[in-house]
Amino acid sequence: MAVEHSLTQPGEQTRIHNIGYRNYDGPRLGRAYARRSLYSQSLRGAYGLGRSVKSKVLPMLLFVVMCVPALIMVAVAVATKAKDLPVDYTRYAIIMQAVIGLYVASQGPQSVSRDLRFKTVPLYFSRPIETVDYVRAKYAALASALFILTAAPLIVLYVGALLAKLDFADQTKGFGQGLVSVALLSLLFAGIGLVISAVTPRRGFGIAAVIAALTISYGAVSTVQAIAFDQSSTGAVPWLGLFSPITLIDGVQTAFLGATSAFPGGEGPSSGQGVVYLLVVLGLIAGCYGLLMRRYRKVGL
Repeated sequence: MAVEHSLTQPGEQTRIHNIGYRNYDGPRLGRAYARRSLYSQSLRGAYGLGRSVKSKVLPMLLFVVMCVPALIMVAVAVATKAKDLPVDYTRYAIIMQAVIGLYVASQGPQSVSRDLRFKTVPLYFSRPIETVDYVRAKYAALASALFILTAAPLIVLYVGALLAKLDFADQTKGFGQGLVSVALLSLLFAGIGLVISAVTPRRGFGIAAVIAALTISYGAVSTVQAIAFDQSSTGAVPWLGLFSPITLIDGVQTAFLGATSAFPGGEGPSSGQGVVYLLVVLGLIAGCYGLLMRRYRKVGL
């Protein structure tokens, strides 16, 4: 039905059209369903699933790059009938830290920067999602994507070790330690990547800042540690490791997971220093979560 009303000025008309909108009478799935949906879509988006082919290229390429060295190591171990793998499970992520940092730099801003740029965050918070739901879903999605990226090559190494008939107990123990290490790394890197990405809606700035925080900081800290070691200041080497995310993970797994340290001289933190490392890592994870909550409370207003 169309109803026409004449305005005060001749020749101008306004029309009200009944286009038949109906109220929704179906089931309300609530916050939990919305949170799960946001998590699953964000996780899929971290690998370009459900998006354009162009969006799939980089994350899938990085996933392949992470797994190819593990496949080569397994092939060498099987062919040469080696008694052990060339690299420990806990060392693999440290060696491939540049690839992991690049992945976080590319997918962290992708996860949150577009929502900020196009000002769609308040629409999420209109109903039923609240700030805590959005932050938890985004954090969990990126951490899960990182865990998939870092755990997949460990699975390749573990399966290859069993095919090479290496000691089952030793390999299972090492594999479990490696999973604990990459789980902690995933939580830490996801938090840092999201906090930096949430500061600016410009994806390019976010990518550069994440690379600086993760990859460049590792190079800087490793260089200073090497200088301190050459100057016989070995006592300072473990404490310098507190200033880079990847050396923090290295210190924790050296102190508590029986890993071999990548620090100069191969001497990582002691058990007492390892407690400090662990507290710093857990504090950073909690701090990143808190900063994200504060950021999105302001954005959602």
